[in-house]
Amino acid sequence: MEVNETAELWLVQEKLISEITQDHRFSSADLCRIHHEWLVGIYPWAGRYRPVNISKGGFSFAMAHTIPALMEEFEKNQLAKYTPCLLKEKDEVAHALAEVNVELMLIHPFREGNGRLGRLLTTLMALQAGMPLLDFSELAGHLREEYFAAVRSGLGRDYEPMKRLFSDVVQRTLWLSE
Repeated sequence: MEVNETAELWLVQEKLISEITQDHRFSSADLCRIHHEWLVGIYPWAGRYRPVNISKGGFSFAMAHTIPALMEEFEKNQLAKYTPCLLKEKDEVAHALAEVNVELMLIHPFREGNGRLGRLLTTLMALQAGMPLLDFSELAGHLREEYFAAVRSGLGRDYEPMKRLFSDVVQRTLWLSE
């Protein structure tokens, strides 16, 4: 299943890179569409908010019945504020990516693929800011637990732990692209 999901994600990412303009403001409907395009061949519920409550590692994500309202707030707050991502300073970009990622992860609107969708969204935002494709390999590896802790810090609107991680991602990406 994971192999199919990854293959489909790469196809959708390539398509979106050619479609998404630098001045595109992302919406919750965009996220549903992207999720649907990515996973429609794998899951019949692709692109629809989850109707069940879920948790991971003892951490409970937003209650299913609150997701539509939370996604509306996410669109009005983070997506409207940070997309299009036309920021020029690396520190500002890292903060924008961190806040968007944390808030989306806390909502966890879909049954599967939220983390990868969040990385795809932040990659598209980084491209809008004139950066290359982000390299998340460190977050998937030895920084995985630190990433989960940074998401949990977002419960109190503390985005600094995630900002540090995204600053490292941005730095590594820029270093690798030189």
